Amino acid sequence: MNQNEIGRFIASCRKEKGLTQVQLAEQLNITNRAVSKWETGKSIPDVSIMIKLCDILGITVNELLSGERIAMEDYKAKAEENMLLLQEKKAKAEKSFRRLEKVWLVVAVLLTPIHFAINYYFPDNNGTGIGLVILFIGLILYTVHFWQHYVIEIRLK
Repeated sequence: MNQNEIGRFIASCRKEKGLTQVQLAEQLNITNRAVSKWETGKSIPDVSIMIKLCDILGITVNELLSGERIAMEDYKAKAEENMLLLQEKKAKAEKSFRRLEKVWLVVAVLLTPIHFAINYYFPDNNGTGIGLVILFIGLILYTVHFWQHYVIEIRLK
């Protein structure tokens, strides 16, 4: 699943249908710049519009993700290959996101005692109070995010 191949495939299918980028964008209710980004390989279509895009272009989602037309005898193998690639990308993204979450949690935990130390040694400093409020808001948001994404996932499994 290569973004450049997908982009070239979208462009060729669009041209086969005799559509301009603007016309395709209007049918999908998006900007023509989004279509341009797909065709240049800078991004891929959002999952929410893939089916509609495929219907307009007369292709399947599997062909879109493969970046080429697929013969019926190769269809199942390509579908499995695409699913594995998507799973791999999802796993990498989740790992990266969890690493980022851990970094922010460590930063928040380290900043709390620093705040209290500054307030202890400089009690007239009002600026650290604002920092603590911002820190607590961040911790609350982190907790809500954690609760929504991880606790719900555990319950569903």
